[in-house]
Amino acid sequence: MTSTSAPTPRHWPAWIAGSAWSQGPEAEVTHPGDGSLVGTYSVPDAAAVETAIEAAWSVRKAAQATTAAQRAAALTHVSRRLEERLDEVGALITAENGKPITWSLAEAARAVSTFRLAAEEARRFNGEFQRLDTETSTAGRAAIIRRFPHGPVLGISPFNFPVNLVAHKIAPALAVGAPIVIKPAPATPLGALLLGEILAETDLPAGMFSVLPVGNEIAPSLVDDPRMPVVSFTGSETVGFAIQRAVPHKHVVLELGGNAAAIVLADYSSDADIEWACQRIAMYGNSQGGQTCVSVQRILVEEAIAEKFIARLTQVVRDLPNGSPWEPATVVGPMIHEAAAERVEEWLTEAVDAGATVLVGGKREGTYVEPTLLSNVPTHVRVETEEVFGPVMSVRTIADLDEGIAIVNDSRFGLQTGVFTHDIQKAFRAHRDLEVGGVIIGEAPTFRADQMPYGGIKASGVGREGVRSAMMDLTHERVMVLTDLAL
Repeated sequence: MTSTSAPTPRHWPAWIAGSAWSQGPEAEVTHPGDGSLVGTYSVPDAAAVETAIEAAWSVRKAAQATTAAQRAAALTHVSRRLEERLDEVGALITAENGKPITWSLAEAARAVSTFRLAAEEARRFNGEFQRLDTETSTAGRAAIIRRFPHGPVLGISPFNFPVNLVAHKIAPALAVGAPIVIKPAPATPLGALLLGEILAETDLPAGMFSVLPVGNEIAPSLVDDPRMPVVSFTGSETVGFAIQRAVPHKHVVLELGGNAAAIVLADYSSDADIEWACQRIAMYGNSQGGQTCVSVQRILVEEAIAEKFIARLTQVVRDLPNGSPWEPATVVGPMIHEAAAERVEEWLTEAVDAGATVLVGGKREGTYVEPTLLSNVPTHVRVETEEVFGPVMSVRTIADLDEGIAIVNDSRFGLQTGVFTHDIQKAFRAHRDLEVGGVIIGEAPTFRADQMPYGGIKASGVGREGVRSAMMDLTHERVMVLTDLAL
């Protein structure tokens, strides 16, 4: 693959009730790496926002009445168009987010799959027939149980996956016949606007989708609006739980942060095992500037292999390509803005001042933070207890799996954990005892397939993403009882 160049800047309209909207003020999107102009977009005014919300509320019955075939056709169209425009979508992600182009193209490909999966699930999202004649008093009775949308969905998406995480809001909602209003992150609204452009090519009822690239100051009024009974938010713990407290009467889905751990056990001791674990941990602790909810942050390695493992991991981290996101070899790339990089630098300084040792990295230049590996990190500092959301990992030794489980569980987060082991008994025990939403065996905790349930417990969130899981989350059961049947 040769290096990809930045797309030519263009203007992007907002999407209000399925129609392009280019009135009002414009805002700019700039590249995190060099500050170059990526594009401009129209910022909806209060009247446009009201039109979007009222349209979603008004169309909710028509949206629910669309056929499975109609919804599946629209979702299939989006999937196909994304695939046709894959290089364009990938370049746009890199331009506005700073994600290295290889990762951006992978994200674009995942969005293709997300919409395809939703189209498939829309066709098989069936109800249940249940006999009720299990007692003499209910002879001749049966129930049909179907799921119906809670209502219009407000989707609030983060900057780190500006296309695929928007897809994980839009696709399940449309698959169940729920209107959706998307508020993308102000730093990266263009991916969502591109999806709006493609959705406008479908025959979905007007008002079934809107894309509102508005500032975060508008979010509280959107969250509070009674015409948006479902709020699906992906982002920080602070904001997510503030939403939950503000609207306890609503159906709130939260995909929040974590400080994901990788546990490496002594049976993962061959040269090939250690190489695999080091390569996967280093890459997924630092890729995309470490700006992933399940980026590897803590590494817990069993004492018997610790010396060999840490030496190799240090070298692998040192060798990670960190540079222009337009070069296919680049793994790390810039952070979303300089303030984010400065925060990571501050946390690193705090850890070192408290006694941590820098094995590799530790320096910042502008929005770029070197891939960093720490040891001897005190348990109370922020790089250990909080979500770093940057290219920083810490490593420590453990006596056995029991100690690893105890360390992982001694956290208010619980998103995913990776466990490198060949021992099936230990794999099952980790699955049973780790207080997280997902346990990934033989791989970094960063692994995610778009069809699987994805989400956390404790401070890592409420509810699940993953197309079918999200469809279940956006709907409720409604029972119809039939009487005097010849069962």
